[in-house]
Amino acid sequence: MLVIDRLSLDYGGREVIKDLSVVLHSGQKVAILGASGAGKSTLLAHIHRQLKDTAALCAQSQGLVENLSLYHNIYMGALGRHHGLYNLANLLWPFKAPLAEVNALCRTLELEMSPSTLVSRLSGGQRQRVAIGRALYQHQPIFLGDEPVSALDPAMADRIIRHITASHATVVMVLHNRHQALTHFDRILGLKKGQLVLDADASALTLADLDAFYGDVEKDDVVKC
Repeated sequence: MLVIDRLSLDYGGREVIKDLSVVLHSGQKVAILGASGAGKSTLLAHIHRQLKDTAALCAQSQGLVENLSLYHNIYMGALGRHHGLYNLANLLWPFKAPLAEVNALCRTLELEMSPSTLVSRLSGGQRQRVAIGRALYQHQPIFLGDEPVSALDPAMADRIIRHITASHATVVMVLHNRHQALTHFDRILGLKKGQLVLDADASALTLADLDAFYGDVEKDDVVKC
């Protein structure tokens, strides 16, 4: 799906990704772990730039429009599928078909409120699910998520991740929750100071292994299983 060969990236004049090489395969569910500042978001943004024609990105920034409704924000995921006049008319007077689709998606994401509710009135967790909904509504085969469930309680986060992984052939997601990484993903990549220090099948790892990754693995060690 994507070959990254000796990638180095700067952010704000500082080298964030250093000589990183990895191959991502179609059909995999990949979790990216690492401490704050390890380069996870920068790497995910690079992946999105390379795969933007087939990948939906749910970014940490969310990019929601505060003075528009839950419906309008989620429907924005479909703007590329329709011509401008259709989109304008639907945003002004929502059509029955997309309104029904967005309502169904909201139920799946446990957004139990009117689709006309303004995003500015939503809680942090609700806003995060709206951003997920917009990405899901793009109907792309690849889902890229940068901490997309960080504001949700663990049980709800598990349900949302299960829906995301079931709805997409390929998922690459930045996470902090180690249990979620082991439970829902096939492969785990670990970054430390911009370098890949862990690349393993999730089935070959334990929580203790991930504790060691966060605490003890040296930056030049590469673990492969």
